[in-house]
Amino acid sequence: MTPDTEGKSLVELLDMLKPAPEPAPISMMPQTWGWGVLAVALLLVLGLILVTIWRHRQANAYRRYALKELDRCQNDPAKAAEIVRRAALAAFHRSQVASLTGDDWTNFLGQTADLSGFSASALGNLAAAPYRKGVTDPDATELARHWIKSHRSKGAV
Repeated sequence: MTPDTEGKSLVELLDMLKPAPEPAPISMMPQTWGWGVLAVALLLVLGLILVTIWRHRQANAYRRYALKELDRCQNDPAKAAEIVRRAALAAFHRSQVASLTGDDWTNFLGQTADLSGFSASALGNLAAAPYRKGVTDPDATELARHWIKSHRSKGAV
């Protein structure tokens, strides 16, 4: 049963062709169990990374809040000193921070962050600011901003 092909044009011959059969669908599932294990391991690693990022953001939420508050204080060293004190209380145990005043407070600030780029007068102004209302000092506010951003919270709660 061969079809008669003599005397037919190319178009007629092409019309006589039967379409090629479609191949069976290919499964997208891995062929071996090793790929499944690798997929699960990658999902676990991704989950751990996301949890670590979330914990880091939660642990530093007080810094973001303090920096927003510092932006609102408009170079008022008394407000800046209050914000630094609240940030220190959030980062360190209350027994380490609450009783510090004067030189002890400035030493604590110097020990927990690198303040070498700031003058001793700016540090003194920040420490004495709660007792001197109405004074503006951009250096004290910048010192507070630097401490909030860069302090190392060893012994944090």
